[in-house]
Amino acid sequence: MTRWRPQPFRAAAAAAGIDSTIVENAVQTATRMTSIHPDLPPVFTLRHLAHLSDVPYALLRKYAARDATDPYTTFKIHKRPLRGRVRFRRIAVPEPALLKVQSWITQCILAKVNVHSASRAFSKNDTLVRAVEDHCGCRWLIKIDIRNFFESINEVAVFRVFRSLGYQPLVAFELARMCTRMGGKSYIRERPRWQVWSRWKTITHYKSWNPTEGPRMGHLPQGAPTSPMLANLAVAQFDEEATTIAKTFGLTYTRYADDLILSTAAKEFSRDQARAVIGQITAALGKRGLGANSAKTSVSPPGSRKIALGLSLDGPSPRLPRHFKAKLREHLYYLENTTIGPVGHARARGFASVIGLRHHLLGLAAFASQIESPYGKLIQQRLDAIDWPL
Repeated sequence: MTRWRPQPFRAAAAAAGIDSTIVENAVQTATRMTSIHPDLPPVFTLRHLAHLSDVPYALLRKYAARDATDPYTTFKIHKRPLRGRVRFRRIAVPEPALLKVQSWITQCILAKVNVHSASRAFSKNDTLVRAVEDHCGCRWLIKIDIRNFFESINEVAVFRVFRSLGYQPLVAFELARMCTRMGGKSYIRERPRWQVWSRWKTITHYKSWNPTEGPRMGHLPQGAPTSPMLANLAVAQFDEEATTIAKTFGLTYTRYADDLILSTAAKEFSRDQARAVIGQITAALGKRGLGANSAKTSVSPPGSRKIALGLSLDGPSPRLPRHFKAKLREHLYYLENTTIGPVGHARARGFASVIGLRHHLLGLAAFASQIESPYGKLIQQRLDAIDWPL
């Protein structure tokens, strides 16, 4: 999409017979918006968004009004067990029309906005290696996980993102409604900050009131294409504060989605300072309605292995950790063993099918190739050489 320009807009509006006063008001609005972010497309109304995204206006109106029908299909997927506890991640997939408008917002608006330099996920050229390479060779490593990252970001925070990009208040609110979902009651959404937003209480059609649960606001759904980039933009002020805190203690700070990483190579850093950093970071999260997952907060002192995002940081560049390679060696041993083979190994490891085991291992080999290319390609060759009874 090319940049918005007033001359073609005036010409098209005149050809359509639109009143000149309306046209000039729209031009002034678009000019103010593009002065903030020149590459972003102006959106004047919800009907204009319907035209731009090629989604029927009636559907957008329904999404903005929080119609009683939930436009998302939800399901759970297993997360890695933590301290023996079975955990799930809830995925919410938008229906086709909503997915279409969210994809337009993602590609035409969010993808053109720069995020904070500490953010290392969901933007162009972001990789796991880039996310952790600044921490290689560190003596101290601090890891903090944000609890329920997407679901903790409400529609007010999303509204503020769109307002910061220059969109008018009502349009920013409607864009926020396109990108958020009304979730069920939870300990998070029982807090006052999740009550219905009084700013829009005068627009009866846009009230979100559940007769049994009371007023609530939407949150970013994990599964919508807009959520990752909006989450990055919504926590930009936190990233700035976390960077300042890190500098105060001589630390390097980066964030990969909900994983916060801080490190230092300084010899004079101490465990007391690590506790102080964790306390200040946790407080900074709390100011924005976010919380740290204490079960996944860790401090790795000198002499211990430094692992972040599944990669070893003990050398000059990110590497695959030893336990990852040991797991692949074990898989290959049983797969290449003529007595056990793929069928016996899949059964022993609890895979529903041999093809499921194969896809799992091919995924691990592809991941290995991104980090250590020669090793990953060797694993791929050995997997391809196995006689898979598919």
